[in-house]
Amino acid sequence: MLKKIIASVLLLSLIGIAIVQAMDNEPNNHGKKDSLGGLKIGAKAPNFTLETLDGKQVELADYKGKKVMLNFWATWCPPCKKEMPDMEQYTKQAGDDAVVLAVNIDPENDVRSFVKENKITFTIPLDSNSAKNPVNEQYKVLSIPTTYFIDKKGKISHKVVSAMQLKDMERYMNSMQ
Repeated sequence: MLKKIIASVLLLSLIGIAIVQAMDNEPNNHGKKDSLGGLKIGAKAPNFTLETLDGKQVELADYKGKKVMLNFWATWCPPCKKEMPDMEQYTKQAGDDAVVLAVNIDPENDVRSFVKENKITFTIPLDSNSAKNPVNEQYKVLSIPTTYFIDKKGKISHKVVSAMQLKDMERYMNSMQ
């Protein structure tokens, strides 16, 4: 009987240890930790190459030396749709040192219709044309819209997981060096 109790306690202890380790599977990070998951503030933004609606290749590395607003969105997402006019407005007023890249995860035809309907002029790379949305996965996007603000050195300065207004976009972009 005592052996069964000891075995049960030992088994429960091992299960408890396994659960704790599974819940805390990230190494201790003394930098800023993102409570919503995803890439860390201050980390180097992963490079990627995607095709745009007009068939051109866009590579993040090409924008080094510029501030980048990297937005992940979909045409079926109401908060994403809500922020698009402000993103368009920001694009029109931004200087030469800033760029908006709005990575879309929808099928190309849906994106093309949405862009035409809403008169969007900023760059829209298509993550849906690549296998299993690898850029979406690289940036660990868990919900949309998600926007990463990348400074001129290619480091992640801010992350926003919700729709933004023009004033928010201006504030984040202007705060970067």
